Amino acid sequence: MIFSYITIIGFLAQILFSARILVQWIMSEKAKKIVSPSIYWVLSLLASYLMFVYGWLRDDFSIILGQFISYYIYIWNLNKKGLLDKIPKIFTYILIATPIVVMLFLVKDAGTFVDQFFHDEDIPLYLITIGVIGQLTFTLRFVYQWVYSFRRHISVLPIGFWIISIIGSGIIIAYAIMRLDIVLIVGQSCGFIAYGRNVILGHKEKKLIKEKI
Repeated sequence: MIFSYITIIGFLAQILFSARILVQWIMSEKAKKIVSPSIYWVLSLLASYLMFVYGWLRDDFSIILGQFISYYIYIWNLNKKGLLDKIPKIFTYILIATPIVVMLFLVKDAGTFVDQFFHDEDIPLYLITIGVIGQLTFTLRFVYQWVYSFRRHISVLPIGFWIISIIGSGIIIAYAIMRLDIVLIVGQSCGFIAYGRNVILGHKEKKLIKEKI
């Protein structure tokens, strides 16, 4: 029963992650340009929060670590859009504190995690390296998005964000194929299409702007 409950939380998080891409893609197609809708960041934060809970319940340090950076970038984008001011402060504090509490709770197991992760006899080191590079690239796209948006004082999803998404997703798909992970292959392949389409929309938008000038 407990395992099923934890699994459901994990699947809900993945569904929300997929939903954010689908919604953003549809809204961008309607606008004929790349958009950064508030719902994208709301779904991102909800999904990431559930992933923290999922990782906590599974005592999985890698999941927690993977979500940590992007989680606070989601909050920053929501703040830029003025959405944090619309919810009670207590909930804002809980959102901010949860990842820190979880990290502190699990940090005692960090050494064990590293030993298990890098000394897994069933998975070659080169394959682990490919997976790590893919995940890091995929996470760093949000760092790029934050830097780009911070300099412009507005929440946007630039072309560079989607290009990095394609690179990271491509690496993860390659890793998933080598691991024969059908769930990862399907999940990343769906997003891969949306990332590519956003790049095309971004280039079209730039072309139109140049033509008007």
